[in-house]
Amino acid sequence: MRRVGIFGWGVVAPRSPDIETFANNLDSSESWLEPFNGFGPDNFLVGYPQFDFSVYRRWVDERFKPNRFGQLENKMGLPVQYAIGAFIQALGQNPGLEEELKRLGTETHVYVGTGLGDLFTQYEESLSLYRAQRHWNRFWSRPDNNSLRRRFEAGETVAELADVELPAEPDSATDLDHRDAVEDTWWGFWTALSPELRQYLDEQREIEGLAVQGSVESGKLALMKEKGRRLRRLQEKWQAPLPPWQAVSSNIIWNIDNIAAAQITMLGQITGMSLAVGAACSTFGVTLKLALDAIRRGEAKAVVIGATDPPPSPLSVGAFYSARVISADAQVSKPLTELRGTHIAGGSVVWILGDMEHMTGLGLRPLGLEPVSVGVTSDADHIITPSQEGPTTAMRMALDAASTRGGDVVSWDLHATATPGDFNEVEMVRKMMSEEVLVTARKGTFGHGMSAGGGWELTAQYLGYQRGALYPTALSQGELNREIGAVHDKFVFDSSCAAPDGAVGKMSMGVGGINAAVVSRPLPKMGEESDD
Repeated sequence: MRRVGIFGWGVVAPRSPDIETFANNLDSSESWLEPFNGFGPDNFLVGYPQFDFSVYRRWVDERFKPNRFGQLENKMGLPVQYAIGAFIQALGQNPGLEEELKRLGTETHVYVGTGLGDLFTQYEESLSLYRAQRHWNRFWSRPDNNSLRRRFEAGETVAELADVELPAEPDSATDLDHRDAVEDTWWGFWTALSPELRQYLDEQREIEGLAVQGSVESGKLALMKEKGRRLRRLQEKWQAPLPPWQAVSSNIIWNIDNIAAAQITMLGQITGMSLAVGAACSTFGVTLKLALDAIRRGEAKAVVIGATDPPPSPLSVGAFYSARVISADAQVSKPLTELRGTHIAGGSVVWILGDMEHMTGLGLRPLGLEPVSVGVTSDADHIITPSQEGPTTAMRMALDAASTRGGDVVSWDLHATATPGDFNEVEMVRKMMSEEVLVTARKGTFGHGMSAGGGWELTAQYLGYQRGALYPTALSQGELNREIGAVHDKFVFDSSCAAPDGAVGKMSMGVGGINAAVVSRPLPKMGEESDD
């Protein structure tokens, strides 16, 4: 079986703007979470990514025209910027790596996914649209901009209203909590009937109907300028507010799920296949499987993989709270303890994988551990509560593909979300592995990145083995849940320990019931040969 190595990695995470800071922070058992306060004062803790995109300006300016960084800064949302930053970090791990990814042409692929997408941009633009729509409807519903309503207010019999039931007027709303909804319905009703708005739209349609004349390239630019000039005159004529369709930024389009991968291809000048992977919490594990498969089939010599998540927002925190899986008591909720729920976090992780023989032949140095296999399954059961059969099957698939018995696994990292599912997950591990397996759980440290979290956890595992130790977790021995402790008692607590020699594993379980189990092994020491 063709061997694969990691030749670059980068991270954006809570308290960790880069991979070096991430590694240093892992030395401490302290949690990286902080108060949310996204609803005003609240009781949520979250993982805010520490990030400054301007750090990467020099790298971009050295390779592209001066306006390129400004485009990235103004048009790309935070998840894309996080992924770009992590990719640039990854290129710096091995001199010559950037040039080789370009030289390989279509034999370099890019698989970078997301869990929630650019929810932050969608949230901000949705608010802009809502406000603009209210302003627009209020304008066209007013009697001075709506002759039909003016006639109605004057007491005339209006034929258009003969068989129409008028909505409640805003002044009739006794419940202030519902006044906005009553206003929206009232203004929307009159806006739809406004003869003046129909006239405005007729004039706008005529402007938008202008077509390119003459040369396509020069005619396109001339047309854009002419349309812009006429549309400004239209707004001045009617003194109308900004139309709601102009209130939504095109950044919505520039930040759809595949754009992180697409931007990496453009910045890295990579011409091979790129795509977005969406598998919730299992996203990073799934990208790893796709990369291993592509390299072993001979379709790629290198693959950039990754996952990126938006910063916590009222939408994501509120949704997780409604799903009853998030902690809301202003205290750090640690896996394997009181099982009060998880904490939302944002950021990114990017790895650059390569054919081991090809990359080391170029003098490039592999990092961390060697990924051997990934088992992926679907529960086909419940949208959020993991089954036992699905993850267990994924673990068995990964072990079989790695030619490894469960009893030979020396360390395993849990998905563990500080919910009751932690108990079931520990039971699964004990059924598959020996009582000596050393178990880690890290979401109490940096929180739960929907897609990036599994990548952070794998990177922590790989970084630890690179230095011969397992980093501490936020869990102290006295906090271990009694029932979980009765099932298994070999955990990495709030002190680091030596990394045992042997196969190691990692489980991720995603919303929708998709599971990814990763089996890795230590890299051979200098002068040693792999068993393969």
